[in-house]
Amino acid sequence: MRDLKITVMKVDLNEELCKEYGDPEIVVCPVHQVGQEMMVIDGKKPPEMCGGAWGSFEKYIFAMAHGLDHFTFPGWLGKDKVCINTCNDGLRPVTFKIEVVE
Repeated sequence: MRDLKITVMKVDLNEELCKEYGDPEIVVCPVHQVGQEMMVIDGKKPPEMCGGAWGSFEKYIFAMAHGLDHFTFPGWLGKDKVCINTCNDGLRPVTFKIEVVE
């Protein structure tokens, strides 16, 4: 099984949706910061990784850790051994880069 590195690329706040549906005190994700790096060893969730985010893209982690190098969905990713995903928080999404560690 291959090791993977997860890097936080973007932390966002959807102000339009927050205005209508969010708590008045909502802020960007309090768990992850841009540039944060986490290692996936033996396919296990890093302890500092948000469980909701992990659940959002765990299937991609599994596939990459077990040897998938390229996601063949037409018009999506153009690099091997890399995947870009977001968590499932529609109000304050976090974008992650997942890559195979050689």
